[in-house]
Amino acid sequence: MGSRGLGLALACCLLLAFTCGLVLGRVPRGQEEQQEQEGTKEPPLDHTERAEEKHEKYSPRQGDEPSASRCFRCCDPGTPVYQAIPVPQINITILKGEKGDRGDRGLQGKYGRTGSMGARGHVGPKGQKGSMGAPGDQCKNHYAAFSVGRKKPLHSNDYYQTVIFDTEFVNLYGHFNMFTGKFYCYVPGVYFFSLNVHTWNQKETYLHIMKNGEEVVILYAQVSDRSIMQSQSLMLELWDQDEVWVRLFKGERENAIFSDEFDTYITFSGYLVKPAAEP
Repeated sequence: MGSRGLGLALACCLLLAFTCGLVLGRVPRGQEEQQEQEGTKEPPLDHTERAEEKHEKYSPRQGDEPSASRCFRCCDPGTPVYQAIPVPQINITILKGEKGDRGDRGLQGKYGRTGSMGARGHVGPKGQKGSMGAPGDQCKNHYAAFSVGRKKPLHSNDYYQTVIFDTEFVNLYGHFNMFTGKFYCYVPGVYFFSLNVHTWNQKETYLHIMKNGEEVVILYAQVSDRSIMQSQSLMLELWDQDEVWVRLFKGERENAIFSDEFDTYITFSGYLVKPAAEP
């Protein structure tokens, strides 16, 4: 065993001796209080004095500062108030990064249920008249024309009679109704009309060209020994659904128009001169 081992053993012995001395030299707390009481030999205290002594024992004296390692109860007077340690705050603005790019648009969701129809709102004010539109295509022209005839004579009676025609020469788009004997306007504009009849010997000829139930012009021929051809023509401005026809006057006078089964003596014609849509 060398000198190094001998020094180590000696150090261990000294450490052991120092530890045993501390343990043996410590007196228990109960024995220490008993020794103090025996040494002082003070008379025993009553219950009130003991409570005051106990209160003084655990209460700090004036001028003395409590030890930092001493424990206190919350109900003891003079308990020191400790200041609350502030919680450290983190500045989020420092940690916030830059705004990222916009993501792709997601898929469209399902349609929801159709709600019930709400109440009808109030009628709004009438808007202002719009400006005139651009002119239409010049290739799109409007047409209206007819020419019809009658091969049967017609005599007056107690009522007005609409002259019905039995021969159709031209009836573009069917605007002239052969059953009612009337022309119906479907293209507003200016029209030209012409009526030709043959008078009857020893009888008057008394007809009117009518527009919507009103007498517009008259075709008249006095009684004569000879029958002659009579004509009447005019221009009318018509609007949609206007009606034009020929009417024989009622039997206040004996009047008639002549014709036969072989030739056509009575004709009624009309055509559109200028549509209202054109400027």
